[in-house]
Amino acid sequence: MPGQVHATIDGSLVMIGFGSIGRGTLPLIERHIGFDREHFTVIEPSSDYAHILRDRGIRHLQVALTPENFADVLRSLFPQGRGMIVNLSVDVDSIEVMKLAQEMGVQYIDTVVEPWPGFYFGSTLPNAERTNYPLRERVRELGKSYVGGPTAVSCCGANPGMVSWLLKEALLRLAADTGVTADPKTREDWAGLMRDLGVKGVHVAERDTQVAAKPKPPGIFVNTWSVDGLLSEGYQPAELGWGTHEKKLPPKGHTFDHGPGYAIWIDRPGAETRVRSWCPSAGPQYGFVITHNEALSIPDYYTVWEGGRAVYRPTCHYAYHPCNDAILSLHETNGAGKLLEAQHILTVEEIVSGGDDLGVLLYGHAKGAMWYGSRLTTEEAKRLAPYQNATGMQVTSAVLAAMVWAAENPNAGFVEADEMDHVRCLEVQRPYLGSIECHYTDWTPLQNRINRFDEDRDEDDPWQFTNFLAV
Repeated sequence: MPGQVHATIDGSLVMIGFGSIGRGTLPLIERHIGFDREHFTVIEPSSDYAHILRDRGIRHLQVALTPENFADVLRSLFPQGRGMIVNLSVDVDSIEVMKLAQEMGVQYIDTVVEPWPGFYFGSTLPNAERTNYPLRERVRELGKSYVGGPTAVSCCGANPGMVSWLLKEALLRLAADTGVTADPKTREDWAGLMRDLGVKGVHVAERDTQVAAKPKPPGIFVNTWSVDGLLSEGYQPAELGWGTHEKKLPPKGHTFDHGPGYAIWIDRPGAETRVRSWCPSAGPQYGFVITHNEALSIPDYYTVWEGGRAVYRPTCHYAYHPCNDAILSLHETNGAGKLLEAQHILTVEEIVSGGDDLGVLLYGHAKGAMWYGSRLTTEEAKRLAPYQNATGMQVTSAVLAAMVWAAENPNAGFVEADEMDHVRCLEVQRPYLGSIECHYTDWTPLQNRINRFDEDRDEDDPWQFTNFLAV
């Protein structure tokens, strides 16, 4: 599919990592970004997909970045001191690369705040320090030192990333549908709008329905996107933004003893912590409370402050139902008590049906609950661009949008998706998102119980986190 060139990279372009997301992002870059092919380098320690780069005349630097070599390697690729780093890797410390990018004067984008190896598994850190909250706070604090510096977009894929742009569209849609005048310009305006609409919380509600022709073999972890990514975040503690309407902490729930305090964590893995949620493809469903940066950035961004006190803040968390093969893989992993040795990411050729619903479920307002998001099938993704399924395309198109926005706003310093122009970003991304849909529902987490058991329920307020939690 031919496409419009939205922006041009002045200088070198370096992509770190060439996994499923890197491979899917590459054709979108070629289609929509102007760049000098002689100064485009992909850093990837594996040679499995080197032929894709070779066929396109793109340099493949086959090396693993480490604390000892990353600075020298990256400095050598920016002799002009201009350009952009697109970090789509695992096991490469995002914060260290962000600092180096600022020193070199180049722009930077990633999809997650990634640490060096040893943080996700086998760590000696207390569980509270293995959450995303301290990682995000480090990035936010670091950003204060580089105000007006080269743009560094932190955590911008589908989620975190795209869902923050969709949330702003959803709020404007909800305002229009309830007769509320809305013209927000600043962070304070957006927070005030969410409060005035009566939104108590937001689920980043996702349902992956993609099915492969062959069933998952035993002993292999199968997923539609990075297995390493799902495992690393899935076995961090469950984590969520904590709303001002909440009455009590969940079992094993803890507040943080430092920073602004917009989030809590639960002392159990996110991949073993279930909540009741809702998506249009399935209706009521279970999702995992897997920690993500948007579960932190959204409640922080939409906090209303008065006299140094948070008087309004929404609860926010991921409610993720992976594909069936990934669910089986998680069950097998949890049952074995160890990580499966073999991994496999389903390609678009292997998937025979299904897609991905990814959006925001706003609840507690005058119309009950509203899901607003992208509904993309794998068949659509296959027609739109090579090397990706529906899940991958929602991520890669968001990376593209972030690259365009960064090129158009080269000196914005450190930003998150909530702080970017959602209109411009979705303008770039929308052709790759399938159908953007709005669905209202009268569902609440108190509905659809097969039998009544002794459980912690709040009958007075259906939107308490107590009612969503299904551990």
